[in-house]
Amino acid sequence: MSVRSKIWQFWLSIRTLVLAVAVALIFRTFAFEPFVIPSNSMQPNLLVGDFIFVSKFTYGYSAKNIAFGLPLYEGRTLGRDPKRGEVIVFRLPSDPSINFVKRIAGIPGDQISVREGLLYVNETPVAMERVGLTAPNEDTRALTRYIETSISGEAYEILKGTNAGPRNNTRTYQVPDGHYFVLGDNRDNSNDSRGIVGFLPEENILGRAQFIWLSLRDTRFWEFWRWPTHLRYARLFTPVHGLRDHHS
Repeated sequence: MSVRSKIWQFWLSIRTLVLAVAVALIFRTFAFEPFVIPSNSMQPNLLVGDFIFVSKFTYGYSAKNIAFGLPLYEGRTLGRDPKRGEVIVFRLPSDPSINFVKRIAGIPGDQISVREGLLYVNETPVAMERVGLTAPNEDTRALTRYIETSISGEAYEILKGTNAGPRNNTRTYQVPDGHYFVLGDNRDNSNDSRGIVGFLPEENILGRAQFIWLSLRDTRFWEFWRWPTHLRYARLFTPVHGLRDHHS
């Protein structure tokens, strides 16, 4: 092969690599972005080590979800408004470098409160049905499992250990225009709108959590040699929203 041919092949390889990176960036920016679940605040629906894809286009685009946080414009464009009961990923208002995943409990204009562990939306208690207990382990005691059904009709499991304490007995929050109120599904073990999150500005929402594409128990992504014994096979390619089998 001549020197000219080698140079041509080299530049073809570079072009292919650049195109591949460009396509990946466009896909990540405008379609789906991957995230990993780092804490137990969304148990039993999302477990530590779940890798999820987040839909960017469901709720439309803001400067914070397509422009790397640069203040190019305000508000959102395209898409629809988030609904109660949907799971979202967002930038923490007090520190936009940190991403959180929570469930929407209140939309703009709602009055939200928690009384003796029961969620109220506009003074109406949200339906909650006890379905059993979790198995205790070395990290946590047994928690009570409930099926909660949002006003929008979304049904999902939540966990609770008590009905006492400030997280289960809050003041009434009036959700401002352009903001949302979010809660973790592991209600007694979640930093959410009852604490450091506060009211969530709509432009901080990155997208809707759509499905789990990979789930690893007690291992890191790059430790691929441990995957065969640490993969949660039943969770692969399962939707985040709605009820399903939550076994790990």
